[in-house]
Amino acid sequence: MSGEKRFRAAVVTVSDSAATGRREDLSGPALVELLTKAGLEVAELLVVPDDLTQIKAILLRLSGEQRFDFIVTTGGTGFGPRDITPEATLAVIERHANNLTEMMRVKALSDRPEAALSRGVAGIRGKTLIVNLPGSPEGASQNLETLLPILPHALGLLNGEKLH
Repeated sequence: MSGEKRFRAAVVTVSDSAATGRREDLSGPALVELLTKAGLEVAELLVVPDDLTQIKAILLRLSGEQRFDFIVTTGGTGFGPRDITPEATLAVIERHANNLTEMMRVKALSDRPEAALSRGVAGIRGKTLIVNLPGSPEGASQNLETLLPILPHALGLLNGEKLH
């Protein structure tokens, strides 16, 4: 991404156990490393519990007053009773970006049938792209790696860059 605008990213880990210190957050730092290597400026890494109100508030703050270009969440996308990250995301986005989640699932399903259990969503709020990833470091990293080749173009379009 040299010579291009450096996009600002935030990583939000959604996990009760990581938020209370019972488990180390491994997914968030793995995503920070991938995004940094891809040329994004990761200016925020947060860990929050599986709480609808808190997740929504953070997504609104990061996409609103702080105006990050890309927000990626990890965790809370499964079938568990406290897995509510997609619902929080759906409450704040203005436009859906379903093809991104479809692309990630297709790639992940070729390796693991359990990928079908991820309910993560993707969407746009203002000029911010928000994407939910699974909570495991491997699943989160694989899904993000699937998006990385098109991420600069997607973020550029959100920021008003014209197609060449």
